[in-house]
Amino acid sequence: MPALRLAQLKAILRAPAEPATADDLGVLPEWNLNDLYPGPQSTELKTDLERVAADAKAFREAYEGKLQAGDADTLTRAVGAYEALGERLGRIGAFAFLYYVGDQQDADRVKFFGDIQAKLTDISSEFIFFELELNQIDDDALSAALETDGLSRYRPWFDDLRKEKPYQLDQKLEQVFHDKSQTSRSAFNRLFDEPMSGLRFDVGG
Repeated sequence: MPALRLAQLKAILRAPAEPATADDLGVLPEWNLNDLYPGPQSTELKTDLERVAADAKAFREAYEGKLQAGDADTLTRAVGAYEALGERLGRIGAFAFLYYVGDQQDADRVKFFGDIQAKLTDISSEFIFFELELNQIDDDALSAALETDGLSRYRPWFDDLRKEKPYQLDQKLEQVFHDKSQTSRSAFNRLFDEPMSGLRFDVGG
């Protein structure tokens, strides 16, 4: 490298960087969440919440107390419905979370996120029974069911679920822990995240 260019490079590396200002940064980017929902007050979101709440109740009525026999056809229908419910709840939860973390100092966003979390907790309480009952199925009966075409693709999920069996509690106790999650783990996470998001630091002036 020519001596002049090397000297110029060293001067640039030694030169103090000019501190960036808010004006320099311009309009900061924000997630476009339209692929999920148009907005927190959108008709699409409200409709999905109402529909998934109704479907969760229907799911419980259709399958609670009917899984222990390990019938492959029943299990296939139940797991497929459970998967669909999980996808829709995940869509709603993802939108609420991403909208909230876009500005954790916005009181409206904080309230919206808390309200959605409470609704999703209520909805998901309808199928606490499901995984508990699946783990009550006899090992041989479940193995036979998992050999069928409709259920075989879920084998890895069942394998993971079976590992939880020794640690699962009575359904009433699981319900208590599920309901308390709003005022325990989730609340602590928000208590941590919201003050952290409000911290501001001077860097280089």
